[in-house]
Amino acid sequence: MNEHETCYPCARQAELDDLPPWEQIVRHRGWRLVHAYNTCLPGWLVAVAERHVDPFSALTTSEAASLGPLVRAASTALADELGCARTYMIVLGESVDHVHAHVVPRMPDLAEAQQGLGVFTLLDRPATEWVSEAERDRLALALRPRIRELLN
Repeated sequence: MNEHETCYPCARQAELDDLPPWEQIVRHRGWRLVHAYNTCLPGWLVAVAERHVDPFSALTTSEAASLGPLVRAASTALADELGCARTYMIVLGESVDHVHAHVVPRMPDLAEAQQGLGVFTLLDRPATEWVSEAERDRLALALRPRIRELLN
């Protein structure tokens, strides 16, 4: 079995031509920015390494260097689009053995219990609470030109 068969991000990377907008907001120097599917928080983005790599220390110098500008551009675009007070950038690597970084909008009215690492209570909720695919696509298409502009 290769990583495309066992690793969700790799399987999605192998299907780039068929991915919806929310699964390929932008691609940038070894990273693919996506909207999380299993969240009830609009704008929860994830920067996913385009190649199978784990742990974080195994990134190339180029991959590591390009993550910062991507996260900054995503954070700026989220602030412009959603009016978030700040964004969190979180790299944990426990649930998926593939380097990825969460870029999470912290909205001004977010309950205190859901701030900081408490924001993860907004993931893996019942599917009926998830941001709809249509809304994920809408956000992706709204964020894409701003992020591309910031990366150039």
